Amino acid sequence: EERAAISSGKLNEIWHRRHDYWLLAGIVLHGYARWTDIQNDGAFGVINEPFKGEASKGNFLEMKNKFLARRFKLLEQALVIEEQLRRAAYLNMTQDPSHPAMALNTRFAEVECLAESHQHLSKESLAGNKPANAVLHKVLNQLEELLSDMKADVTRLPATLSRIPPIAARLQMSERSILSRLASKG
Repeated sequence: EERAAISSGKLNEIWHRRHDYWLLAGIVLHGYARWTDIQNDGAFGVINEPFKGEASKGNFLEMKNKFLARRFKLLEQALVIEEQLRRAAYLNMTQDPSHPAMALNTRFAEVECLAESHQHLSKESLAGNKPANAVLHKVLNQLEELLSDMKADVTRLPATLSRIPPIAARLQMSERSILSRLASKG
């Protein structure tokens, strides 16, 4: 996202980590889910920039608030994972390579790599390139096999994984205190 913003010269119009920072800072200052207050605060005006082209749409505010809520949830999950990794490193915890989640992670990395390395094929195939069409067909079959394997991996994951308590409960902190702690330096 950031590379696209920089290369296109639209640093404020394409959402990237700078916007994420200001969104989190706005939440720390104004409170959780106070999207309107954050957007109306001039200090956080940068988060309004990517939506300027959408302002004429009828459901503009609803769309914008839903985006901010989804983006915050994504950031919240990433920050909690970062905290868990920091704690795991502090406690010298290691991963069990035989755990079913590790196989799933490996397959996901394979899917991502295969999709990214062949993303240009769809355009070439649509343009009538027959060799690209053949390669695209093979890649899609590989992706289908990997996704099928991932589905099997998911069924082998322990049922306890689905009963993991919410992030705030695991950290034994409120969402507000999690954000405050992550926002403070040190």
